Amino acid sequence: MSTQPVAGGEQVLIRSARDVTDLVNSGAARGSHAKVIVLLALGGIFLDAYDLTSLAYGITDIKQQFGLSPVGAGTVTASISVGAIFGAWLGGVLVDRLGRYRVFMADMLFFVVSALGCALAPNVEVLVVCRFLMGFGVGMDIPVAMAFLAEFSRLKGKGSKGSRTAAWSPAWYGATSACYLVIMALYFALPDQHHDLLWRFTVGFGAVPALVILLVRNKYMNESPSWAANQGDLERAAEILRSSYGVNAVVAPDAEVAGTQQAERRGLRDFARLFHRRYRARTVQALTIGLAQTFGYNAVAYGLPIIIASILAQGALNTITASLVLNLVFAVTGGLLGIRLANAAGAWTMTFSGFAVQFASLVVLALIGEPSATAYVLFAIGALGAFMFAQASGPGAHFMSFASLSYPTEMRGTGIGFNQGTLRVGSTLALFFFPVLSAALGSGVFWVIALAPLMGLVALLAKRWEPVGYDADAVQARWEREPAA
Repeated sequence: MSTQPVAGGEQVLIRSARDVTDLVNSGAARGSHAKVIVLLALGGIFLDAYDLTSLAYGITDIKQQFGLSPVGAGTVTASISVGAIFGAWLGGVLVDRLGRYRVFMADMLFFVVSALGCALAPNVEVLVVCRFLMGFGVGMDIPVAMAFLAEFSRLKGKGSKGSRTAAWSPAWYGATSACYLVIMALYFALPDQHHDLLWRFTVGFGAVPALVILLVRNKYMNESPSWAANQGDLERAAEILRSSYGVNAVVAPDAEVAGTQQAERRGLRDFARLFHRRYRARTVQALTIGLAQTFGYNAVAYGLPIIIASILAQGALNTITASLVLNLVFAVTGGLLGIRLANAAGAWTMTFSGFAVQFASLVVLALIGEPSATAYVLFAIGALGAFMFAQASGPGAHFMSFASLSYPTEMRGTGIGFNQGTLRVGSTLALFFFPVLSAALGSGVFWVIALAPLMGLVALLAKRWEPVGYDADAVQARWEREPAA
């Protein structure tokens, strides 16, 4: 890559895919459209969280309306996670093959159709199918959103890959809080006799932000220049740098032709690369951390209304208010702290600290049980808040960094998709069994959930790997220059 002064701005000559990645990683390219693309990617994460949360509060009304048993309720709750498993596996591969932009647009259509389908579901069978389709869209969105966050960010400093991949956490909890705000607004807007319809209106409202993103896509959204360059399309990469970053990039006459190797890979070989000796340990560790955090989070966060209702033994409004306050005060602030400390402390330290606090919080909840005295109620609420703060600032913010930043551009989508699809198995188990375990064990279920952060601590101690600040594309290029082992 070289530069030369020309009329209208300094011209940047692009000779290889590496030049494009270096330009983005250095932070020299800072176009306003690139920042909007990052915000739109976070908007996708927002939709993921909103849709996953929207039925958590309404599961009691859904059980009553459709006459569901605990197993039936678990099926409704877990159907979205089952869809996300297949969506993530397929979406991760498509993100690397078809590009980030196309998959992102498909996600938004999934969100619109499935949200409206759930809101209008006449029976539980239709609800389960629409929840599955919603989960499929969520699963597809995570790989593309995280790829956008990593590939439209610099390597180090303010707005780095580490801080922006961690930014998914406050976006997630902001969406969770927004969901409870919508529920609260509808609670006061609807007559008492129609409160059983709260969940329908809440789920249907999720189509609105997806439609907004679809409307602004033509003006702001663009493909990742790093992905285009890795496909061998340097002309397109240069055009993206000009339109999204404002960089006067042109392809040099002596530019390299690249990207043919990736186009030849098909099927299971895409996933097999994740277990190459160079990536195997990272893949296994990222997956274990993800399984640990998602099992604990899903059991506590999606069961939060049930947990709070049992602790407070109060009505629906108190449950909504407590859920909202816990998300705003503890989870959102924890997520913002996770972003701020991403570069200074690193993902490993923040994740380890978060798991440790979670484990202690769950032990406290298990020991308190179902409190009757005011002091114990406050301790239980405090422990829930500590769990959510630790989740948002630690494993919840940074497990995505392990999955997103360990791989080069050409296999990033596949790596994130495999990680997300596989760990969704853990969330499916949590969503399905939490109503059953909660009914059978009561507060003793917290002893079971406490095993999740303990597993995360063991995985982190097994390998102290730090993804923040790691240039996977540069390391991959160096490996490719080495003689075959």
